[in-house]
Amino acid sequence: MRSSCTTAPAPGSGRTAGPACSTDRIPLSTTPEQADGLLGPAAIRELAQQLDLRPTKTLGQNFLHDANTIRRIVRTAELRPEDIVLEIGPGLGSLTLGLLPAAARVIAVEIDPRLAALLPTTVAARRPDLADRLTVVEADALRITELPGPPPTALVANLPYNIAVPVLLNMLELLPTLDRALVLVQAEVAERLAAGPGSGVYGIPSVKAAWYGDVRRAGNVGRRVFWPEPNVDSGLVALVRRPPPPGDRQATFAVADAAFAMRRKSLRAALARWAGSPAEAERRLRTAGIDPSTRGEQLSVEDFARLAATAPGTP
Repeated sequence: MRSSCTTAPAPGSGRTAGPACSTDRIPLSTTPEQADGLLGPAAIRELAQQLDLRPTKTLGQNFLHDANTIRRIVRTAELRPEDIVLEIGPGLGSLTLGLLPAAARVIAVEIDPRLAALLPTTVAARRPDLADRLTVVEADALRITELPGPPPTALVANLPYNIAVPVLLNMLELLPTLDRALVLVQAEVAERLAAGPGSGVYGIPSVKAAWYGDVRRAGNVGRRVFWPEPNVDSGLVALVRRPPPPGDRQATFAVADAAFAMRRKSLRAALARWAGSPAEAERRLRTAGIDPSTRGEQLSVEDFARLAATAPGTP
């Protein structure tokens, strides 16, 4: 039985869309392990063999193979039937197959051309009734500037560990229509993203994620549900978008970067270069109603935005 699939290049990439793959048989000759078509360990191994795939740390490739974990992630995402879901790094399609029944469309952004080419065929084999809901974009999520079709409303993804935070922040900034996100990341990163002021792990990722919305931990995920098995645990992080604080995002992020570059010092000292001198840093801190002896880990995103909005002194 012949199957063909196409993969859309990212808009503005300069590439033209065309046939991305043509196979003489539908992949996955094994009987689906799950009645709902989700991939299990045997299917994952077969797909990897077809592609002669050796997961790389460079691309952060750790593929989910546990159907119950997929179902749990989809439930936790609380998707609506009308949602347009953005998935970053779909890999072999484990999470994609779980998302398709729960949303109107899934836009899957995949950097690996082999995986991007195979994904539509995998979906056609496992869930032919839902194949028309899938759009695959072969692109680097850190470089993409726009997406085809209707704008996404939710981000649900198993993010590559090595670029999880920049990808999440990039998508939230690029796509203001995203009103929710649920991402699976390294457990340590999950703690940092969801941390609040005063926590020992509160830092730059915490502040920048909080600019876009309310962030919380949404559960833990063990190592054994991945292939290859990572040497760290994972965690789910949920974000619900809300209006950002008054102020300028870039200026707010710049002062947060400066504060946490020397997080053990008082803000008067840590922000001396940012402000021009310790005295000027103290003046701007007091103008914003912040004690100069405070450390950056005590400030909320609203505090950083208020500080960034203070006017520089006259040289």
